[in-house]
Amino acid sequence: MKFKFKETVIRVLQGDITAQSVNALVNAANSQLWMGSGVAGAIKRAGGVQIEEEAKARGPIEPGEAVATSAGRLPVKYIIHAAVMGPDLVTGRQLIYKSTHSALHKADQLGASSIAFPALGCGVGKMSIAESAEEMLRALGDFLAGNNNIGEVRFVLWGDEAYQEFKQSVKKWSREHPQP
Repeated sequence: MKFKFKETVIRVLQGDITAQSVNALVNAANSQLWMGSGVAGAIKRAGGVQIEEEAKARGPIEPGEAVATSAGRLPVKYIIHAAVMGPDLVTGRQLIYKSTHSALHKADQLGASSIAFPALGCGVGKMSIAESAEEMLRALGDFLAGNNNIGEVRFVLWGDEAYQEFKQSVKKWSREHPQP
């Protein structure tokens, strides 16, 4: 699925986020920046433990903030670690919104023209895909209302159920935000 919002192409894809050809990948991180399972584990396995070592050296950070590291062996320039939860591993709608916005801002600061997101907070954080999508899209819309250099945003979902649910949320959001 693909559509355009302002000058930015938004894609919803099913697959492995570590296989994306973009400038930056977003890791759904905790505020301590250690990389466990889920998306973080996949990034660490594919890119190497140096990503986690570099991330931990930049932490801890406040929940909702984001920091960038190199990407190790991955075919991207940056990994943006968006802290969707604190050390208690609890998240919520506000943290999903703030983390998404922070990751977009960090990507823009780095000059990244393309970024790939997983569904934030849906693994350990136990947020529903629909709630995550709603907050991520709200943050994306607010971010894209300002000036930025991000030409493409990808939402990359693991598994058909997550992909279908996120796709439905994006369709609804795009109908509510028609472009001239």
